[in-house]
Amino acid sequence: MSTEEKVANHYTRGSLETAILQTLADNGRDIDNLRLRDLAGVDEFHLGRHAATVDLARDLDLSAGLRLADIGSGLGGPARHFADTYGCVVSGIDLTEEFVQVANSLTARCGLAEQVSFQQGSALSLPFESGSFDRATLIHVGMNIEDKAKLFAEIRRILKPGGRFGLYEVMQMRDGALPFPMPWAMDPETSFVRSPDVYRRLLDEAGLVVELEQDRSALAIRLAHEARAKAAVGGARDQGFRALMGPKAGERSNNVNTSVEGGLLAPIEMIAKAV
Repeated sequence: MSTEEKVANHYTRGSLETAILQTLADNGRDIDNLRLRDLAGVDEFHLGRHAATVDLARDLDLSAGLRLADIGSGLGGPARHFADTYGCVVSGIDLTEEFVQVANSLTARCGLAEQVSFQQGSALSLPFESGSFDRATLIHVGMNIEDKAKLFAEIRRILKPGGRFGLYEVMQMRDGALPFPMPWAMDPETSFVRSPDVYRRLLDEAGLVVELEQDRSALAIRLAHEARAKAAVGGARDQGFRALMGPKAGERSNNVNTSVEGGLLAPIEMIAKAV
């Protein structure tokens, strides 16, 4: 089995849409006419959640009509935010077929299918024409991709000159062994966490010049504390998160949060310009 097949299997649940819709219905949501805020607990699977997505979108200088490729689009939360808030036309791609199916279904239920679409595919061989996008995003994806040089070369290929690439990735800030399981991998076999220095160098070699970089650890830590407090009283957000995370959800979440609080890992945002 290839690394990509192992990664897709890691994220596949088999009944994810049913679990999400049941959680929403149990909390009084109209699942046939969803609003984006109804999905806040389950559709953004990254540290910092929606607040981090809002900041990334702002830093990317989005506007109506821009074409944006969301690589590793997951359940589509960020893509729907980009389209709904800024009027972008978003094409998402993800390795996991179930994520793609659920993302398209939730997008249709939110009335955004004409602006946002998702397809299954590899970030290392993007099914898009060269120079066809104004923006691209990568949110908590690179931890599962070993060949980041090829990844960034593909992203540069699909961007127009002057286009911008926003990434928001978990990076390693100092030496030390990661505690597994993690949200993105049950063991080291499919985990490829790297330092900001490695990201900067590979981006530059691909023709993507970093213009902005910021450590979002403080945001992630604060929201993790809030989520734990809510989970302690049986909050719906925790139920949705566990449906998405799957086996050992609590241990995996605790491991990454502890690593961020201890300074071993950090969620880093970078904005790079295609030259």
